[in-house]
Amino acid sequence: MGVSLLAGWLPLLVQVVAAALLVVAIGWRSHRWRILWLPLMVAFGIAVAIFLHWYVAFEGIANDDFEVMAEAPLPLALWIWIGLAGLAAGVFVVGWRTAQWWRRSASVLAVVLCLLTSALILNRWVGYFPTVQVAWDQLTGAPLPHEVDQATVSAMQRDRTIPPHGVVVRMDTGSAGSHFDHRGEFVYLPPAWFASNPPPKLPAVLMIGGVWGTPADWLQGGGASRTIDDFATAHHGNAPLFVFGDVSGSFHKDTECVNGPRGNAADHLTKDVVPYVVSHFGVSPDSTNWGAVGWSMGGTCAVNLTVMHPELFSTFVDVAGDEFPNVGDDVQTTERLFGGNADAYAAFNPRLVMINHGPYVGVSGWFSPPPYTDINDSDPHNGSTGIKKLQNAAHRLCARATKESISCAVVPIKGSHTLVGAGRVLAMSLPWLAGQLGTPEVPRISLPEVSWFGDFAGTRFPRAGFR
Repeated sequence: MGVSLLAGWLPLLVQVVAAALLVVAIGWRSHRWRILWLPLMVAFGIAVAIFLHWYVAFEGIANDDFEVMAEAPLPLALWIWIGLAGLAAGVFVVGWRTAQWWRRSASVLAVVLCLLTSALILNRWVGYFPTVQVAWDQLTGAPLPHEVDQATVSAMQRDRTIPPHGVVVRMDTGSAGSHFDHRGEFVYLPPAWFASNPPPKLPAVLMIGGVWGTPADWLQGGGASRTIDDFATAHHGNAPLFVFGDVSGSFHKDTECVNGPRGNAADHLTKDVVPYVVSHFGVSPDSTNWGAVGWSMGGTCAVNLTVMHPELFSTFVDVAGDEFPNVGDDVQTTERLFGGNADAYAAFNPRLVMINHGPYVGVSGWFSPPPYTDINDSDPHNGSTGIKKLQNAAHRLCARATKESISCAVVPIKGSHTLVGAGRVLAMSLPWLAGQLGTPEVPRISLPEVSWFGDFAGTRFPRAGFR
């Protein structure tokens, strides 16, 4: 169950078996089959791939235009296997009546394994399911690591039963302040939270994931529970509460964490989630004790939440986020996210927000784009243009933040544009983040100093040993 789904023998084996079964399913058959039906089914598979490619671009979830989107495009292999899945489905439907039983079986399995191969390629792109175990737990609805119900939490708190590790509990924050249709959300409670009743006013961190995901992704693919547990163990059970909110409402919707036609995602976090956590879990309501961490789209959101609401948040960690919310070019983004309202778009541009706000007090941030060592021009999933845009976005935002009295650093960390890489960023930034938010028994430390070049050659950044 610990076998990797991101590399190694299993993804390759699935592709080989899928291809072999598809060949068996197609077969040689009759002259009419080869001349008429097979070309039609190939055309059908191509049409399926083209339609889905158009839909993904139309929704602004991903885009092949590096001049528009900072993220790398969906890999070419994904579209090839989606096309093959369409071909397999056509063979299954058209060829079923005349096929022998063993060819029918091959047809069914070919459809399943072509779809599975497509899912594995997509998973490699985002890194949500690093192992078979994580994928199985997600698909079967298994409890999250150390998940308990609210009644158990209440009993432990009443009896002051301090667990050896943190626990995760599902919460229903409602939508009274935002009318945003969201999914189930979670909170991680460190052992120190159970030490008293009422609980101590610990700091809190809002965790935000990327598109095509769920609120539980940080806890599963990102390994957040293990990272926070290790940190709490090293600090006598002390750690912030970690809040895993929902900013999409569904698996495929990209809100970019703004308010607009796709829902008031920003209001949900600030008007539903934060007040709920303060009132139900007794955390500190002071902005100096609240931070935001986000990956990809969530990284952009973490910056925006902090600079737009310094009365709620004082610290952020942006992992491979964009310079501003985007689901296409400026015209497409304005229409899709803001209903054509350019002023609303500008209101969620973090650079403009910082300029209009002026100097901040007590706000700090950590940016982690992928480093230049992640660049591989031969790999369409990891091309230089997309990574450079993420790097440049981090530096432009940090440069503007510095001008507005926000302390920040750009700390490139390898693989940070996958959820697994984002988990590494969380582990590296947590000592700084927890200290910055005033976690008991956690000292405040300075931001790391790093060197940086590329498009910012000539800009002086002190050197340190971060990779």
